[in-house]
Amino acid sequence: MPHDDATLPESFAEALVRAGFDVSAESRATLMAALQHQIPRARSLAIRGLARHQCVETANLLPLLHDEDSRVVRDALEVAAHLETVSDEIAQTFGHLLSHADPLVVEASIFAAGEHGLTQLVDVLNRITASHDDARCREAGVIALGQIGVDQGRDVILAALQDKPTVRRRAVVALASFEGPEIETALDAAAQDRDWQVRSAVEQLRRDPD
Repeated sequence: MPHDDATLPESFAEALVRAGFDVSAESRATLMAALQHQIPRARSLAIRGLARHQCVETANLLPLLHDEDSRVVRDALEVAAHLETVSDEIAQTFGHLLSHADPLVVEASIFAAGEHGLTQLVDVLNRITASHDDARCREAGVIALGQIGVDQGRDVILAALQDKPTVRRRAVVALASFEGPEIETALDAAAQDRDWQVRSAVEQLRRDPD
């Protein structure tokens, strides 16, 4: 089947997928080489495959976090989010990506920051959660602040209870990381929310606080 330079031949794509599930030195070498491929999808498939091989390192992940293609950056962020630990350099890159022009990259960066509990990014996460134009980013910010669970994010999470329903639901869940009379007062108000899923989240939180 003919293809242009921006399209990955299906046979090669299938080979990369197979290599991701074949834990051998040859397959690993194939994936490592594909990290430099000119077609973005190949780079994405390569880093996903290396994640299955459990051999993702800063040296092969960092260039993809700076990739010119947003889809590759998002895939690299997803891989990074599920690593056991990340280097300081990778964590710093998460911070830079929080100001990316693509809101989906911002959302993925927030997710990664929350998964790794990066307290050094709380100020930026607070700003995004409070004022980002894209509700998906605000929602992700609430989740991340709840995961990190430091007092620095408490007021922003409380304020998120006035946001859109999807954000309010996440804010209720995030409040499980905090204690105090103002938290109980906020949950009392959320229990009367016009959105039934917000009310349900409060009910579930109080039924199963752990």
